[in-house]
Amino acid sequence: MIDIHSHILPFIDDGAADWESALAMAQDAHMDGISTVVATPHHANGVYMNPAPGIRQAVEELNDRLRQAGNPLLVLPGQEIRVYGDLLNDLEQGHLLTLAGSRYILLEMPSSRVPRSMESTCHELLIQGFVPVIAHPERNAEVAADPSQLTRLIELGALGQLTAQSVAGALGNKLQKLSLELCRRNAVHVIASDAHDNQRRPFGLSEAYAVLTKELGQPTSDFFRQNSQKIIHNEEIIRADSTQSQTKLHRLFGFFSRKG
Repeated sequence: MIDIHSHILPFIDDGAADWESALAMAQDAHMDGISTVVATPHHANGVYMNPAPGIRQAVEELNDRLRQAGNPLLVLPGQEIRVYGDLLNDLEQGHLLTLAGSRYILLEMPSSRVPRSMESTCHELLIQGFVPVIAHPERNAEVAADPSQLTRLIELGALGQLTAQSVAGALGNKLQKLSLELCRRNAVHVIASDAHDNQRRPFGLSEAYAVLTKELGQPTSDFFRQNSQKIIHNEEIIRADSTQSQTKLHRLFGFFSRKG
């Protein structure tokens, strides 16, 4: 399995606290059946600033330590980038990282809202040849209240990335149901761990894929697995029609929002 979203690098955000913790996370990833992890520390989220050079250096050191420990896990560089005013300029200046050097770039929205600039930012990135991957949209309050705010971005050409714990039910039954419905409606394209540690927020990809297989069938599980591989190899991902039954989806999300 490939994991495109993790906080395995130590010392630089709210993920691994130190090298020991990072190696423990890496061991858990390997035991879970993950072969490759993209390290995506938070950047420009109001708390953490992690420009590209420091991430590359930390990834190189972690891979060295993994080899010394005999862990075959491969770590690749990336960022989880909060949408902000200078994003496009900083990308042009080389301060930002895509996922594993691909055309795909991981974007984070505030949990409470969809930024007004989100559509224009995604549009401009796509014009420049990048593909925005929207991190954990199922955990965004405005998307939950109005899923058309997500599907508009997907129709532009962006992708959606679900959190493994959401799919597996570790974040609650309501969020699991919402995540599975997004899968049914083809509104998301990839699953990733968003792992921060090996206890409270672990990798857990195998469990998420098992739930997908049970609830939606092996082809759906394979769809997400293949897209993760395609992202790190900079290949065209598999897409499906995300516009079907939007009225039903809107009602579903409205129900979840009221229940929350």
